[in-house]
Amino acid sequence: MRGAYLLFFMALLCAGSSAAWQLGAFAPRPIIDAHEALGISLRSDNLGGLPDTINALFYGSGKCAGCHGEDPNDLASIPGQVFPMEPLPEGPDVNVVDDWRSSIMANSTKDPFWRAKVRHEVLTNPSHGAGLEDKCTSCHAPVGHFSAHHEGTEYYTLLEALTDSMALDGVNCAVCHQQDPEGIGTRFSGDMTFVEDTIFGPYGGGKDEYPVQYQPMQQFIGFYPMYGEHMAKSESCAACHSLITNSVDLEGEYTDSTVIEQATYHEWLNSAYAEGPNAVECQGCHVPRIDEPVTIAAGYAWLQPRSPFGLHYFVGGNTHMLRMLRNNVDSLDLSATEAQFDSTIARSLDMLENQTLEVNLEVSGTPADGGMNIEVELINLAGHKFPSGYPARRAWVELTMAANGDTVFHSGAWDPSTGSIDGQLNVAWEPHHDTISQQGQVQIYELVLGDVNGDPTTLLERAYAHLKDNRMVPLGFANDHPVGDTTAVIGSALNDPNFNVDAAGLEGNGGDKVIYKIPGELMGQNVDITCQVWYQSLPPKWVAPMLELEGDSLIDGFRTLYSAFIPTPERVGVGGLNVNLTSAVEAADVPTLTAAPNPSTSGQVHISSSKTPLGPWILLDGRGREVQRGNASMETLTLQLPSAGQYLFKSSHGSLRLLRPSS
Repeated sequence: MRGAYLLFFMALLCAGSSAAWQLGAFAPRPIIDAHEALGISLRSDNLGGLPDTINALFYGSGKCAGCHGEDPNDLASIPGQVFPMEPLPEGPDVNVVDDWRSSIMANSTKDPFWRAKVRHEVLTNPSHGAGLEDKCTSCHAPVGHFSAHHEGTEYYTLLEALTDSMALDGVNCAVCHQQDPEGIGTRFSGDMTFVEDTIFGPYGGGKDEYPVQYQPMQQFIGFYPMYGEHMAKSESCAACHSLITNSVDLEGEYTDSTVIEQATYHEWLNSAYAEGPNAVECQGCHVPRIDEPVTIAAGYAWLQPRSPFGLHYFVGGNTHMLRMLRNNVDSLDLSATEAQFDSTIARSLDMLENQTLEVNLEVSGTPADGGMNIEVELINLAGHKFPSGYPARRAWVELTMAANGDTVFHSGAWDPSTGSIDGQLNVAWEPHHDTISQQGQVQIYELVLGDVNGDPTTLLERAYAHLKDNRMVPLGFANDHPVGDTTAVIGSALNDPNFNVDAAGLEGNGGDKVIYKIPGELMGQNVDITCQVWYQSLPPKWVAPMLELEGDSLIDGFRTLYSAFIPTPERVGVGGLNVNLTSAVEAADVPTLTAAPNPSTSGQVHISSSKTPLGPWILLDGRGREVQRGNASMETLTLQLPSAGQYLFKSSHGSLRLLRPSS
């Protein structure tokens, strides 16, 4: 039957075209309509659009929703449940299906940028089309890809993925929970293996723990549930979040070289979070745990609640795509509602704003020393490089100096009408800076891919080398780490004495310090300094080469969606100073704040000021709510951060971002 459907769509696509198959005349919506005309449903409306069928390896997420979705009896999936269970109608619903369905993971196959980018690659090198599509679908359409290969298919195509209700389920429940623990964390680039008819979970592994109740799942879907230690480990993310691509020259001939497209898992390995006192798994941030007990399946009154419980948020930083999906729920045939996308967007913004970056500013130097500087210290709070993942992503520093309301210096300005950084449209790529003395210089943290001629490229298959990788490294990063070749810093950041090096000259602080020269005309004035750090997942400069192609419906469709709203960057950090530069003495006497240890695993942090006393102070949590306040009569203060998270300490001497990692 699978072959019959494919032949039908081949006929549709080839009508009026001499190409073997041409997606230029192909639009996702008519294919849905064609299925409906044949009486074939690609979605199960009674499950909110989630498929509840099965293929050679997996069940659709709709089958999981029967027990792990919303419980109409208000018993399951509500924190604070007891045993025997009691209805909790006022409790928050944390069912895994509804939290997952508005994530990028759930919509990986329906992602319009991914679809268009695959076509961009195939149209550039059509002779490699089958291999390119097969590789791309392994992570973006794994439910269809691995089932087809399980049945002996050599290549799984984009066309098959877009016309297969199971493939359109994205990275669904089964893809994660059926992963074979054997060899996990050692296979990458979409190389995954799965255990048939078995579902792994994080519960039931302890001697005194409530055992796995296998009867309901075996009876309902014929799968056997069992404890899998790997389900709470970063290794379960490795296969798709470290990717190596084959390189071709400009004529499409293979160069026998490979390029690291992304290595988020390896970046985590090369950090203080992989082991030791700061250890945090990927799930610690992206599937955050709560301690309140939760009954994980509905319809079985004898089940006991489980703790801790992982919230299936799968948040990252790609708010631009999330907004694009939210604004096109119907046209893209998505299963999540606008309200559910809004929840995921809000969580993503919270992660970007409160768990990504610490920004500290101070003044250094004197006119007698040859000038004064603004030193911007940035500390990466993520467990991997920032930005990480797909190489389009970038972050940059915007710094302004103003006196009497007039801006005298502005580096990193961006155009709100296009989302582009001023002065960057016609620049091949901006080098890494240790010191910035001109407004046209911008500190941009990014990965720049280069082709065989050393020119920047946005085509992954044409990538031959990394021209620049100054993305901020995580705490504990070491150039000589065993995976250092996979996570290497490339370019002039290697020679920056402040990049990943602390004041004592020790490697691994996960930070960078950018020095901005204060223009001479500001001396003798009262100066307002504002620093903002911006993050952008789909920069116009990266997307532009693909949008130059016309006549392909997937690229044309993405162009329409992309042009509907500006790719506005998200602010991930902010800092400010008001400095009186009336004299060298006053300028050199600007108070500074320091915090140690920061991050603090115990929560205890010592605050110190270069001037006494500290005076009135206030501690805010990541959402701006007051936690503590006081009035310090000394230059030092010891605080106890109550729980894991990010905090803001503010006093008349300045402000500091404080972090207590999850245990």
